[in-house]
This record gives sequence, C-alpha cells and structure tokens, in this order.
Amino acid sequence: MPRTPPAVFRNVRLAGLALAFVLLAACDRAPPPTPGGERPTQAVLLLAQRLRANDAAGYATVAVPPALHARLETAWRTGRSRWPLDELPLDDRLPAMLAALSRPNAAVELQQVFEKQFANNAEELHSAATSLGLFGVQYIRKEGDYSVAERDHYSQAVQGVARWAANAPLADRKRARGAIALLTTAARRTGIDNDEDFAGFGMQESLERLGPFLATAKQVFATYGLDLDATLATLDARLVSQTGDTATVRVRYQLGQQPVDTVLTLQRIEGRWYLEDYLRNAEASLEGPDRPAARAMPASDRRTRAR
Repeated sequence: MPRTPPAVFRNVRLAGLALAFVLLAACDRAPPPTPGGERPTQAVLLLAQRLRANDAAGYATVAVPPALHARLETAWRTGRSRWPLDELPLDDRLPAMLAALSRPNAAVELQQVFEKQFANNAEELHSAATSLGLFGVQYIRKEGDYSVAERDHYSQAVQGVARWAANAPLADRKRARGAIALLTTAARRTGIDNDEDFAGFGMQESLERLGPFLATAKQVFATYGLDLDATLATLDARLVSQTGDTATVRVRYQLGQQPVDTVLTLQRIEGRWYLEDYLRNAEASLEGPDRPAARAMPASDRRTRAR
C-alpha cells in the first residue's frame, strides 16, 4: 500500500485529502465511459464529470489506459494493488473502518464516543483543525514522495479543508447522530469488512460496492457545510502548454471558502490524455506494498510499460 506518514499526520491527511475520498461517490449502472480524453483539458473535465455523476468505477476507467486498467484489476485479485484507493487517505485502514461501522451496535457505541470526547468541545475541535491543517501543509511541502504537482495541489486542499473544519459545527450532537446513522447503515451495505473482500470482488465490483458508502460520506460532509458537488461545479480547466505527448493544464476550483489554483501535467498514450500522477501511482501500485522506487519511475519508462 502507499506511503505511511507519521501518526500525527494521519488525522491531517484524513481531513486534508478527504476531498479525494468523498468525491469517489456512488456508482450508477450507465455504460462505462471512454478512457482518457481527446484533449488535455477534456481528460481533467471528464474525471470531474464522473465524480459529479457519482460513478466510482467509471472514474477509474477514465483515469488510466485500458491495458493498465486490466493489469490493475488483476493486481486487485492478488492483493498487490488497491489503486485508485491508493489515492485516498488511510486507504489501508478502509476495511477496518468499514468493519467497525458495520458492527451491530456501532451507531450506539460511536454516539457514546462522540458524547464523551467531542460534544460541547467546539472550540477545541476548531483549534485542533487549524493546527493540524498548518502541520499538514508543512508535511506535504517537505516530506513524503509526492510529485511537485501533488505537493502544490494537496497543500491547497489541506488549507481548504482545515479552513472549513475550523468553522464547521463538528460538536453538534444532532448532526453527529444523523451522520453516524447514515454511515453505519451504508457501511453494512457494502459487504466489505476486510482486505480479502477487495481481492475477492476485484476492482470493478469493489468500487461499485463502495459507491453508496462514499456517496453517503459526501452527503455527510454537506450537512457540515462542505458541499463537494458545488466544488466540482466550479472546476475550470485551461490548457497552459502542449509539447508532443506532454501537456500542462491549469485547474481552478472553490473548496469551501478556499480557492484552489494548481497546474497538472498530462501524458498522451495511444491518442488519449491522462493525468501523469495517476499513471505513475497506478503503475507503482502494481509492484505491491513496498514500492518507493516504482513511484519514482521515469515518465518515459512508465509510458512504455503502460502501452
């Protein structure tokens, strides 16, 4: 699985990169979309469209070339890859989280934990969100094996989510009760509570099963004031440059009260455009859990393998 930051950063990564997690929402049954985009900007916009359409499996289809997608499906079956879940915070903890939420008395137990630790502690929660946001930005900028584009994008995302969390009604009992009820119900319906389930279902079916749960998480964020559909609706993609099979696209959107403005690199493979970071991370995931060298694979080598 992907890199594991220090324990204290786990909470920051969970909050700061929650955007990627909650946007992979429920999967519909429409025909799968065409992989990649005809133009660099279209490749970015198609990903946003799949997210707005709550099509998790379609998102994975659009994100990588067909040959790489097939290799990822095989790697899921053998437990070597969990991409695109690798892009999410604490992806290796997801089965355990689903198992905890699926327990028969999970709603009651989690509400008790909330009452004991978080209810009426709004000031402390807001202060912690601000502090963790600042730490998260510094970590992303200086540590880990992020690409330049990822460091820039994730830093802004952390700032946006931390800014939201610093003002969100996180200590509200009524909202917490509703959120816990929604999440525990959705978790049970996935039928997933361990990593072996991912292997058994494979990538396609796993994403379809996770879809309703992730859609519920998206709904929960909205009840706390972070409307991720509105975020996607503001996304704008403009071509900056294109040389041969490489292009850069400027992406702008509004994450809560935080404007995000970043530049992404795309690669063309067999006439279709894909995000460079997704290609690198997906290829790296095929090497299994311990793959720091693979994540740093040169673009030319990666393109050769992707074909």
